[in-house]
Amino acid sequence: MLLRLYEKEFSREEVLNLLAFLDWMLTLPFDLEQEFWQDLEQLEDSLGMQYVTSFERNARKEELLKSIPVCLRLKFGSVGQSLLPEIEQIEDFRVLEAILEAIETVNTVSELRSIYQPTTGE
Repeated sequence: MLLRLYEKEFSREEVLNLLAFLDWMLTLPFDLEQEFWQDLEQLEDSLGMQYVTSFERNARKEELLKSIPVCLRLKFGSVGQSLLPEIEQIEDFRVLEAILEAIETVNTVSELRSIYQPTTGE
């Protein structure tokens, strides 16, 4: 079923939303649930994807939004803290992960900003 959704060019977000809905609506018998998760894992591996529920995305986002301010303060002091209003508006946890990873390697606040605002002319 999942492969067909991707073949029909459903976006990853649409597939994830459908899976979250099905997970909420349907409780499978244990053996079928195990089989489903094994099939899903194989599909993700073959497509290079990972299923992340909305609950997991929100939890990860909250976790990142707690870690980023500390890292900004340690790396850049109060100048880094000035980025927080912009960063807190970001919904995609993958972008937030990229920001957290980049804090270690960037040298300036402008370099860090280019991670999440790559089209700005700074």
